[in-house]
Amino acid sequence: MNIELNEITETIRMVQMENLDIRTVTIGIDLRDCADSDVEKMKERIYDKIVSYAKDLKPYAEQVEKEYGVPIINKRISVTPIAEILGGATREEAIEVAKTLDKAARDTGVDFIGGYSALVHKGVTKGDQTLLDSLAEALSVTERVCASVSVATTRTGINMDVVKQMGAIIKEAAERTRDQDGIACAKLVVFSNPVEDNPFMAGAFHGTGEGEAVLNVGVSGPGVVLSALKRHPEADLGEVSQIIKKTVFKITRAGELIGRTVADRLSVPFGILDLSLAPTNAMNDSVAEILEEIGLERVGTHGTIAALALMNDAVKKGGAMASSYVGGLSGAFIPVSEDNGMIQGVNDGSLTLPKLEAMTCVCSVGLDMIALSGKATAATLSGIIADEAAIGMINKKTTAVRVIPVPDKEEGTMVEFGGLLGRAPVMGVNGFSSEAFINRGGRIPAPLQALIN
Repeated sequence: MNIELNEITETIRMVQMENLDIRTVTIGIDLRDCADSDVEKMKERIYDKIVSYAKDLKPYAEQVEKEYGVPIINKRISVTPIAEILGGATREEAIEVAKTLDKAARDTGVDFIGGYSALVHKGVTKGDQTLLDSLAEALSVTERVCASVSVATTRTGINMDVVKQMGAIIKEAAERTRDQDGIACAKLVVFSNPVEDNPFMAGAFHGTGEGEAVLNVGVSGPGVVLSALKRHPEADLGEVSQIIKKTVFKITRAGELIGRTVADRLSVPFGILDLSLAPTNAMNDSVAEILEEIGLERVGTHGTIAALALMNDAVKKGGAMASSYVGGLSGAFIPVSEDNGMIQGVNDGSLTLPKLEAMTCVCSVGLDMIALSGKATAATLSGIIADEAAIGMINKKTTAVRVIPVPDKEEGTMVEFGGLLGRAPVMGVNGFSSEAFINRGGRIPAPLQALIN
């Protein structure tokens, strides 16, 4: 990559004054050759393979971080969906595999490992069901393991039998970690149309279309975009789009340079750059504040979806101009607990659960890091998942649900999750029941959009 001096100068400014960082470098590792009917041998193979590829990820990333002066916040691993290699393993053996993943993550020094996952949007194998049965406990007894479950795609429809299971699994995971406000749920994502090269947690897994090992990068930069918009308070909306595109172009260039450098030192191929605007609780590092800078008095008010659509589109266009290897989710995240502006919107009453759901029609992912009242039933959680899966299925986009029904907490209470997970005001849910609908089970057929051949 040919990086000019002015780009380097701008990048230094973005790091020092505008919260630019590389949110994650994530090495994806294929584990299909680790499958074995002897679970002890499988665990040994899994551990050895992960460590062999990832042992240098943290030191090399820290090396590159110092050389270029750009912070790399997280070092992560994603692996083949574990359900695909469980075979005839028991629930207890699956939990032991999760503990093996946790040990490998700890011993390599990474922050999280993703891929304790199952792709069950059309049907459920024996290994899939074993993983689902183990999920709540596995997330409760491990620290760094993240999980995801695909319940829907545009091509297959929605597997409502698994949607029903997921509501119960989320409730159980919350109960098992009630002394930590249900923190296990923060490591679990339920997907519609998941992608195979996502570097962000908790939904990262190494898809079957990927190679033996690959290095994917997730950049961030809400603070940079916000700062750029503040310099142009009189710009019309077309000009706002142009400002965001140019800014994201610069962010993407910096991110790809860092990612390729880390990949070269690890001697693995560079995969993709996910240019999602991922907020933090740092001051002025908020997607909500970008929307408010565009002209909303408070995120959630009328016009929010239009402003978010404008921003998301501009982010994608700017990234696509900067790199031929944009992938993952790429756009804008709206996690409530990780975004000070979103938290303020909820506290002020402008941002509600239905409005957040509507916003997911145009953002990159879905309902993310939302604390819900502990009174939310399993059927209600399943209903939330079904609604979000339908949005993804019909719109041919990735959507997801990562919600935490906080035990014993009422609407309006603030809960602290810590670190990048932040804090969140507990939100209420609709008091009317979805149970009869969820109990019907079966599969919601794929929409007409699936017939694209």
